[in-house]
Amino acid sequence: MSDILHTSMDSRGVLTLRMQRADKHNALNPELIDALTDALAHSARNEQVRAIVLTGDGRSFCSGADLAWMQASIDYSPQQNQQDAARLSDLMRALAQSPKPTLARINGPAFGGGVGLIACCDIAITVDSAVFAFSETRLGLVPAVISPYILMSIGPRHARRLFMTAERFNAHDALQWQLVHQVVKSDELDQSIETQLQLLLQAGPHALQHCKTLIPLLNDQALDQQLINLIATLRSSPEAQEGLRAFLDKRKPAWIADSSSS
Repeated sequence: MSDILHTSMDSRGVLTLRMQRADKHNALNPELIDALTDALAHSARNEQVRAIVLTGDGRSFCSGADLAWMQASIDYSPQQNQQDAARLSDLMRALAQSPKPTLARINGPAFGGGVGLIACCDIAITVDSAVFAFSETRLGLVPAVISPYILMSIGPRHARRLFMTAERFNAHDALQWQLVHQVVKSDELDQSIETQLQLLLQAGPHALQHCKTLIPLLNDQALDQQLINLIATLRSSPEAQEGLRAFLDKRKPAWIADSSSS
């Protein structure tokens, strides 16, 4: 347990990982990423863990990259950008390849890396008020590290459009495009998660682990490195530097034409 990640396990072996940065909409920063990665590593070795529920504290599931982290990255060296991207890549891989069944309890909005977390989970259930987006292109970036997991969830056609437009989509769109498996009202979320847990707990623990091996999962370290290199390079590019500064300054980036001058 830490200040930014609350972990608890019930008598059945259900481990709940609750991101605890409600004031920041559970935005990902290096500390939270490391805490999640460590918790997943420990759970993989712990035979007492039967299933993992990932959720957020407060009104949001996960809003993607933390604002202060993004601001600091403007001055990162190429090596620091590489390390940062690798850290996020390690988290996504640890979640996607966890030997335990994983459930995303989506209690509110999810953006960028937060959507990546959802795509890495085996089962995803969301409240009907949640909204989602890949907003990276508006900053001069791309959702590189999470892209393989998104492609596995919603397919290349939807991914291409949503990556490029950065448009928001609602819970019912997420269901139609297979990012999530179920949409429920907020007061039904816990019961819907519990229903799935009861089904999982009736199955043999080792059988569940072997179920994952029946379905090909991403295991391409070369692809990971290629995507890490891509996002690290883009972060240092003039376009991304302008995009991040514009976002932090609450102004339009230079590539958006000023309509008043036309």
